[in-house]
Amino acid sequence: MTYATDRLHEEIAYVAYHFHWSLAAILDLEHHDRRRYADQIASFVTRAGAEG
Repeated sequence: MTYATDRLHEEIAYVAYHFHWSLAAILDLEHHDRRRYADQIASFVTRAGAEG
């Protein structure tokens, strides 16, 4: 199965924006690890917004 290029770019941008990691560091992650980081960031952002 091929992962959608647009989705990959979204995950990279999201992790890079929030963690300030380089493109190379993010691309070195396995898909499931990158997805887990993106999900965790979303959880932090949601929680921070609710606590606002």
